[in-house]
This record gives sequence, structure tokens and C-alpha cells, in this order.
Amino acid sequence: MRANVNPDVQAYLDLLDLTAPPKPTLSFLERLHERHLLRVPFENLNIHLGRPIRLDIPSLFEKIVRQKRGGFCYELNHLFHWLLQSLGYDSILISARVRTDQGGFSPEFDHLALIVTLDEPYLVDVGFGNAFRRPLPISGEVREDIGGVYRVRRLESGEYAMQRQSGENWSDAYRFTLVPRSIEEFLDMCRYHQTSPDSHFTRNRLCSLATRSGRLTLTDTALKVTENGEQRTHPVASEEEWSRLLAVHFGIRL
Repeated sequence: MRANVNPDVQAYLDLLDLTAPPKPTLSFLERLHERHLLRVPFENLNIHLGRPIRLDIPSLFEKIVRQKRGGFCYELNHLFHWLLQSLGYDSILISARVRTDQGGFSPEFDHLALIVTLDEPYLVDVGFGNAFRRPLPISGEVREDIGGVYRVRRLESGEYAMQRQSGENWSDAYRFTLVPRSIEEFLDMCRYHQTSPDSHFTRNRLCSLATRSGRLTLTDTALKVTENGEQRTHPVASEEEWSRLLAVHFGIRL
């Protein structure tokens, strides 16, 4: 362990199987971002267990690092923000509005993401499920990885859009501004997603994790395995099978 690394920071890095560099770099940020997506699942299981989600850093650290669990955006990106700041990165919390099925956008604070500034500002997000694997420059540069083709585009309104390419078209996944936010501003929406029957997080259990070749996603009814663009769906026949799949593929035993 490096002498100047906080033990909790080192434990987080150990979870990701990484060693802190002497100073913040873009290359290490890229490795951190991708490794986080490969090691820490996007999941909403505590909501269905009736366990309140706490957004203070000690609670998040206990759940994600000590218990080797996952979470959703408020949890994953807030703790990742703490890690980045602890490593010397210039990181801020930002609010994003997610595209809805009806084509509009959700309210402010519906999604928490990060802006990390190095040579230029980058959009960082380890809490949006299936999305870009490495930070996106907000300058608009197109980035491609195994999950798709992505970019950030500045809109006439002054907002920015995180976009994914589909065929020859681009669609907004969410919109955001560069206004720095505090975690307290996200508490009401976090509570909404834990309690409202209108939130998609209260309707079904979900656990999803990036893999080198694609993604694994477990829902109440199926395990979906995506490899090199091809998806296979395996129905889940019982609660016992669901628990076994959760343990085998995600290392989680509730």
C-alpha cells in the first residue's frame, strides 16, 4: 500500500484491483471508470428488501466496498466522486434528466453523474447501467466501445446531452448542465425512487454488471447474457434459482 493512501481509499482500490498513481491522470481515470463498471453492479435490491438507501459516505462505503454490493446512480456515483476527490481529481456532482419512454425528459435530480476536469472536462458515470465504458469529453468527441458509440453534444438551450448512436441517428440518453450540486439536492428524488409505485426501481428487482464481452443482467424473471452484441435470455424458474444466479454471477448473497 502506498504510504500516502488513506486505508479506506486503498480498500476501494483493492476492490477494483488497482493501485493509485502518484498524481491524477486521464489514463488512470479511464481505467478506474471501466474497472468500476466491471466490478461493481448496478442494482436496486435494497429497495425490494425494504432497506432504506443512505447516501452518506460511510454507509455507501460499508455497502459497496465492505459488503461488495452495488447500487444505483445516487450511490455509485456519489461514492465514486469521493474516491476521485480522495485521489486528487477535480470532480463535481451534476444533475441529469433522463429521456422517458414518451420522448420527454424526467425531472431535475433524477440522475446523478459527475464532471471531472483534467486537460478538459469529462462526463463520468458509473451509475447508468449499460452506457459508455470510459469518460466522455464534453467537447463532442465520439467514443466507441463494446457497448456502443457515444458522444456529448451541447444543445442550443445551454444544456448538454449524453447521446448514443443508433444506426445513422443519435438519441439523447440524458441531458445535464455543468452546475455543481450537493448530495442533499438529490435526496428527494432518491426517496421517490425507493418508494413511488411510478418509479421503475420499485417495480422489479434488477442486478446488472458489465463484462469484457458484454453484460449480465438479472431481473425477477430472467438472466440476460449479452456477448459481442448477441443476447441470450434464460428464464428464472424459482426464487431459489434467482438467488443462486445472483450469487454465482454477481457474488451477492442476501
